[in-house]
Amino acid sequence: SQSEQQILSSQLECVQSIKDGVLEEAKCTESDRVTLFPHQGSGAETQTQSSLKLLQVQAETLYNKGDSEDLYVTNILYEREVAKREVTGGDVTELVWKLCLAHSASYETADLFMTLVFELRHLSLEALRALWQRSSFKCRDNWQPLIDALPSCATEACVVLMKDLIASGEVEEDKVEYFFWSFTFISNPTSGMIESLAPLLKSPRASQSCFLGVTALVHRFCSAHSSCDRVPAVQSVMRILGKFLGGNCTVQDSEHLSKMQLVLKAIGNAGLAAASLAPALSSCASLKSHPVGIRLAAVQAFRRIPCSVRVRDLLPEVT
Repeated sequence: SQSEQQILSSQLECVQSIKDGVLEEAKCTESDRVTLFPHQGSGAETQTQSSLKLLQVQAETLYNKGDSEDLYVTNILYEREVAKREVTGGDVTELVWKLCLAHSASYETADLFMTLVFELRHLSLEALRALWQRSSFKCRDNWQPLIDALPSCATEACVVLMKDLIASGEVEEDKVEYFFWSFTFISNPTSGMIESLAPLLKSPRASQSCFLGVTALVHRFCSAHSSCDRVPAVQSVMRILGKFLGGNCTVQDSEHLSKMQLVLKAIGNAGLAAASLAPALSSCASLKSHPVGIRLAAVQAFRRIPCSVRVRDLLPEVT
C-alpha cells in the first residue's frame, strides 16, 4: 500500500510557556526521516531543535502627534509622486534615450523605466503617436523600452496606440501577445478602449489572446458599470461574437471547430455582456448533432451570465 512505501515522514513537537498572556519560551523538536528502500529499512533521519526565549518587554513608546501630520491611510498599491510639471512628448523621448544608454541591470534603469510608465499616462493620443514616431527605435539587444512600457500605462490613449501598432503590424508577434494579455490587468477600462479593440476580433489572424484579452476587458468594464449591455462599444463586441456563432454554432471542418470553441470561451469570458447571446448558446448546447466539445463549450459559456436571464428556461436538459 502507499502508506507502507512512504518515503518521507516528519514530526514536530513544541512546548510553550505562557505567563500572564505573554509567550515566555518555546522549545521545538522537528524530526524528518527519509526511507529510500522501505523493505530494507535503510534511510536517513535528521533532528532539529530550536528554542525561543523572551528576553525583555519594552514599554509602549509615546509619539508626538505633530510628527504624523504627513501620514495618511492608503492601500498597498504602489504609489508615485504626481509630477508637478507638465509632461511633454519631448521629455518622454529624452527619457527613452536615457533608458537606452543606462546599464540594463542597474537600479537607474528600473527607476527610469518606472518613470517612463507614469509619464506616459500624462500624454494624449496625439502626443503618444508623435512619441512613437520619434522613439520606436531599438536599443542594444533589440530592446524597445516604449513597447515594454505601453502595457503598464493602462490609459485609453495607450490602449488605442497599442491597437494601432497591432493593426499596422509594427510590433513583433510575441509583443502582440504581450499587449493582449496586458488588457486583462487594466483595472479601470473605458468604453473607448473596448471600441478601439473591437475591430481586431474581425481579423482572420485574431489569436486566442486577442479574443480572451478583449472579452476580459469587457467583463471588467461590465463589473463596474450597470446596464453595460446598452453601451455601444460592448454591443459591438457581442455582435461580432454573435456572428461567429451563426445562431446555432454549426461548424464545417476541424479548423472551424477550433475557432468556434475559442469564440464560446470568449463569450463565457465576457460575462454580464453575454446575456443577449443566451438563446444562441442554448441552441448550440441542445443540438445533439453538434460535436460534444461544442455543446460542452456552449454550456460553459453560461458561467458568468446572470441568473436573471433564467438560464434553466433557455437551456434544456443536455444529454
